[in-house]
Amino acid sequence: MVRWFWQRRRPPGRILRLRSRDEASDVRRVDFQQLAPDVATYLGQAAYLQLGYAETLSSVIERSPELSHKESLSRATGAALLKHQALVELIRDRGDDPLELMLPFREPLDAFRMATHGVRPLETMLTVHVTAGLLDDFYLSLSGSYGDTGRRSAAILRADADRSPLVAIVSEAIATDDELRSLLSLWGRRLVGDTLLVARGALRSSTTERRGALDLDDEKQVEPVFTQLLGAHSRRMTSMGLDA
Repeated sequence: MVRWFWQRRRPPGRILRLRSRDEASDVRRVDFQQLAPDVATYLGQAAYLQLGYAETLSSVIERSPELSHKESLSRATGAALLKHQALVELIRDRGDDPLELMLPFREPLDAFRMATHGVRPLETMLTVHVTAGLLDDFYLSLSGSYGDTGRRSAAILRADADRSPLVAIVSEAIATDDELRSLLSLWGRRLVGDTLLVARGALRSSTTERRGALDLDDEKQVEPVFTQLLGAHSRRMTSMGLDA
């Protein structure tokens, strides 16, 4: 039986630590009409996120010594690129420039990817599975605010992300390694805060219309959706054998 590179015999006294910080959706759609970002923001951010997932997965492929992993991860990379390309096509169909819509999000989303990029390939695989799952669900919950554009974007986001290989690789790695399971569970919990900040930052205040500046009434409106996002996240973690 082939042993994954992170399962190979480890030297005595190994201590696993996370680096310090400087560091299919069942979420229902709700009426976010007042809080939803404008459609250009929605599409630009969603498209750049998918491109970022593909780029992150490509870096994991490069670092993975196992050919079987490279092949499996390439499918998830290809699925993210297909979603990105479909969103870009949707933007063009609306008569907008995809680069112009994505450019405002390049710096903040690249910073988000850097902050959530793991030291180990397994951490980064979990990052993609967790952050993409949360944010795909979030954008699905917003899609009802954009009419036909929202319906098209929802169909794109619901397409198979082919991230099951990530789940299989992580699940097998932790099956006989309780220390690694504990480490990745902690990493998964860390990811939630950063990811929800991205989601919250996309929403606009119902009073000032500034992105990310929600007042108390706005917070009450989004709380049920964020609760559902966290519930779906917990189920993803559990399905991998990790504690949420």
